[in-house]
Amino acid sequence: MGKEQLPADFVSRMQELLREESDDFFASYDTPRTQGLRLNLLKAEQAAEPVRNILRDFRLTPVPWCDTGYYYDETVRPGKHPYHTAGLYYIQEPSAMSAVELLDPQPGETILDLAAAPGGKTSHIASKMAGRGLLIANEIHPERARILSENVERMGISNAVVTSAAPDELSRRFAGCFDRIMLDAPCSGEGMFRKDPGAIEEWSPSHVELCVSRQWDIVQDACAMLKPGGTLAYSTCTFNEDENENMVQRILGRYPELQLRGMKRLWPHRERGEGHFVAILVKNAEGGSAGEQPHTEAESKRGGKSRRGDKPSAERSALEAFKAWAEQDLPGHELPPGAPLLFGDELYWLPAGEGWSWSEHQLRGLKILRAGLHLAHLKKNRIEPAHALAMASKPEQAARAVDLPPDSVEVSAYLRGETLSVPADYKGWTLVTTDGLPLGWGKASSGQLKNHLPKGLRQFK
Repeated sequence: MGKEQLPADFVSRMQELLREESDDFFASYDTPRTQGLRLNLLKAEQAAEPVRNILRDFRLTPVPWCDTGYYYDETVRPGKHPYHTAGLYYIQEPSAMSAVELLDPQPGETILDLAAAPGGKTSHIASKMAGRGLLIANEIHPERARILSENVERMGISNAVVTSAAPDELSRRFAGCFDRIMLDAPCSGEGMFRKDPGAIEEWSPSHVELCVSRQWDIVQDACAMLKPGGTLAYSTCTFNEDENENMVQRILGRYPELQLRGMKRLWPHRERGEGHFVAILVKNAEGGSAGEQPHTEAESKRGGKSRRGDKPSAERSALEAFKAWAEQDLPGHELPPGAPLLFGDELYWLPAGEGWSWSEHQLRGLKILRAGLHLAHLKKNRIEPAHALAMASKPEQAARAVDLPPDSVEVSAYLRGETLSVPADYKGWTLVTTDGLPLGWGKASSGQLKNHLPKGLRQFK
């Protein structure tokens, strides 16, 4: 892609911004784009052999700014490997890995990923939280929120709630609530030009202005939700100063209680990546009060199908039924701090976090795609474990497990949804794994394992 294929206004802006470096910058568009993946510590720390396998087979080399990030050879296809299905890693542009590294999430904290789809930064945050604390991952666009929810499930994240709400709706519910907020702001996508030619067609000076206006609206809601002493990471995948340094200065001018701890730019002509901008801002410990804001009667109306509060006895009964099932089929699994939550006939475990308790105001009317860990489907007189529970489990926790080599015909058959043969003494729900990494459930009877991989996840190629 030559400089002549880029928008003229973009070229002139970058020449003014980078001056003598601009030729090197534009020359980077003639080089191949970078490919990266990031290990999921929720699974990788107990999967030494699979990690060794991909380091060798994918010819991985380290990403300098992320300990769990790697470049992979452009000739390999890690998205087609069973380890990807099992959530061992997330395919992510290397520059984008810098944002969560700088945010530095800690286990036990209450964290918000405000514009989270498709889930790269959410899964990175969750990996660092190690299953402790509460992570709310939000995406306003419903279809993108669905993809986010699927990635949360695949990565085996048990302490995340996936929501689909406008930022101002969240700020009314969660004022002063979060230790850390990741705001990967919707931007003009100048860092995507090499990866996505469609981003070039969408770019214009007026589009940049629109993005700045949208970012400012979201930033104000993010700042309202930050605890005193909390940390905000503001990031974009674009290069212009209006969406980056100038936006940070505007934030500091409007919110004197925020202090800039640092800014980092990654440029495609300096580093091996598509480019990213991150600013870290910290709220003074005395900067505002935490807690909920008053809510209106309209906001209190119950939305969705949640029966929390209406029928707490139904939730207790469902949980007892689940525990009875788990005692038999998943005896090693322990639920973290939280509470049961019913959505229709679906049982979830709503994470509480550490020092966190949900209020009815925060739950009512909020569009929730994944209310924590999906435990089970409630069938007539029986429990059917959810796929998310399998993905968040380990083989040693299950009463029965079948491990399939990643390059075997059996693992391909399972991923296609086919029935497998198992030992004759296997009876009941069985965790299916590859090299110890979970793929899903099967139900064993008479030497056969009926496949319970969700139809939407089956792979026919």
